[in-house]
Amino acid sequence: MAFNFGAAAGTGAANPTGAFGGFGTTTTTAAPAFSFSAPTNTGTGGLFGATQNKGFGFGTSFGTGTGTGLGTGLGTGLGFGGFGTQQQQTTLGSGLFSQPTQTPAQSNQLINTASALSAPTLLGDERDAILAKWNQLQAFWGSGKGYFNNNIAPVEFTQENPFCRFKAVGYSLMPNNKDEDGLVVLVFNRKEIDIRSQQQQLVESLHKILGGNQTLTVNIEGVKTMPDDQTEVIIYVVERSPNGTSRRVPATTLYAHFEQANIKSSLQQLGVSLSMARTELSPAQVKQLLQNPPAGVDPIIWEQAKVDNPDPDKLIPVPMVGFKELLRRLKVQDQMTKQHQTRLDIISEDISELQKNQTTTMAKIAQYKRKLMALSHRTLQVLIKQEIQRKSGYAIQADEEQLRVQLDTIQCELNAPTQFKGRLNELMSQIRMQNHFGAVRAEERYYIDADLLREIKQHLKQQQEGLSHLISIIKDDLEDIKLIEHGLNESIPIRGGVFS
Repeated sequence: MAFNFGAAAGTGAANPTGAFGGFGTTTTTAAPAFSFSAPTNTGTGGLFGATQNKGFGFGTSFGTGTGTGLGTGLGTGLGFGGFGTQQQQTTLGSGLFSQPTQTPAQSNQLINTASALSAPTLLGDERDAILAKWNQLQAFWGSGKGYFNNNIAPVEFTQENPFCRFKAVGYSLMPNNKDEDGLVVLVFNRKEIDIRSQQQQLVESLHKILGGNQTLTVNIEGVKTMPDDQTEVIIYVVERSPNGTSRRVPATTLYAHFEQANIKSSLQQLGVSLSMARTELSPAQVKQLLQNPPAGVDPIIWEQAKVDNPDPDKLIPVPMVGFKELLRRLKVQDQMTKQHQTRLDIISEDISELQKNQTTTMAKIAQYKRKLMALSHRTLQVLIKQEIQRKSGYAIQADEEQLRVQLDTIQCELNAPTQFKGRLNELMSQIRMQNHFGAVRAEERYYIDADLLREIKQHLKQQQEGLSHLISIIKDDLEDIKLIEHGLNESIPIRGGVFS
């Protein structure tokens, strides 16, 4: 279906074709007027509030922030390029950086998990030991249900449980963008070529979603390909005041507007699967994040990951839970490797072009130098003739006589046998001798390639064999001729006696 970025935020009318790639018949409500001076509080509690927080601002390094839980704001999406669908987990507090508290539900969960893994009492005989081992296997795998008591519901084993073996810790790059830069990331379920071909329609649709305010201008900072046919689009909004000044809308303010229910539904109609503010973390926030290990990650492993961080100023450890997360990071790394290779190819082509230009420039410089020298000589000759004509008929002046004496002295020094001319002649003779000796030594050092020498030997051997065979044939022929001659000489007297 053709892409259609128009009519993304309607006024209550049905949209039969859908917006941006077609989503069927969709009814949208009118978008509220968008004002950055007094943003609407939708209950998100800000980027780091104590309620629902779906954006972390780590660009392609962090996900929806509703996964394995550093609070409810950071989770399995912490991986590189995280934009997958994760389940929100609220067992470790209600805020992104809130201190985890031990609730009664958590205590019961831990007690039930320990009972399922160590001492189930479901059957009351030796089969409970087998069931305990089975529950341990499920806990290690991170999937299944652990039955341990007839009167209590079974324990649900997920990959976030502390006993799951398929966990690792990686590192992601922290963004260094300020909130004043106003950069917000929108991840589309579309290919990059489709986004670029409909870029103007996308800008117009986002402007309509923002209320169509004429003082607002939507700009696209960059477009980047993501795995699984997804595309990351970085945007910022410029707000112009009536007095002619302009400023970028802060990233957190723009993100909070995008997280409103009606605005978010309009973005989903455009194909947006994830939106997040790309802002850097303060040192206090990074410290708070590193102090609390993610859910299900052993504190010792987390501490070791912080110690092994190759660049603590730029990288932050993130948990990788399950094979899907590992596969997603692998895809993102492959994608980045391809982009780097493409960039290297472009740089290589630019370097080759610059080398060609440099060679051409050097040749032109040498040509211009020769031309300059020739013009200088011609100019000097013209000046000499002009000076001769100007001084024609005048007596030689004192300064000219002094100059003539100096020139004669220089000429005598050059022509002296022990001076420069004699040395030049000696150097020329030495150069000729070296060239002669070099040619002789080159003849002495002459050698034939081993393969060529082997071929020559083989050819001469074949020639020798041919000559030997020819000589043997000639010898045989000579023997036959001698035998014929001998037979003729013996038959002539016999015939004479018969006919006499």
